[in-house]
Amino acid sequence: MNKDPEQQKEMERRLAEEEKLVGHVPVVHQILSDRPDMLLPNLDTSESIFAGEKVLPHKVKHLVALGAAVAGGSPYCIRAQMENARMFGATEDEILEALQIASYMGLTRGQSISFRVFADVFGKEYTE
Repeated sequence: MNKDPEQQKEMERRLAEEEKLVGHVPVVHQILSDRPDMLLPNLDTSESIFAGEKVLPHKVKHLVALGAAVAGGSPYCIRAQMENARMFGATEDEILEALQIASYMGLTRGQSISFRVFADVFGKEYTE
């Protein structure tokens, strides 16, 4: 595939900025760097969510992202969002509480799904 030199230049600039901000370039971005046409939209989406404090402060955004990472079961995202939350001022206690909430929600999700299936399989009645 032919790479657009402008996209390549923009991608390199943004990856350097990311490395300066968080201390590394995430693996996903390293892999996608072979395809600036795919990486740049990915970076645009990320920046539209995390850049600036439109409504939520950075710390809160990353605590929410941490909860989603826990629910999604991604150890890499958990670490990244934990470090990001910490970088934006989240305390150890705040991060621990976010982990507890996220873990609990994962438990209740499993219960919600599995208990309905159980009820269906064993002919138990329930109301929504």
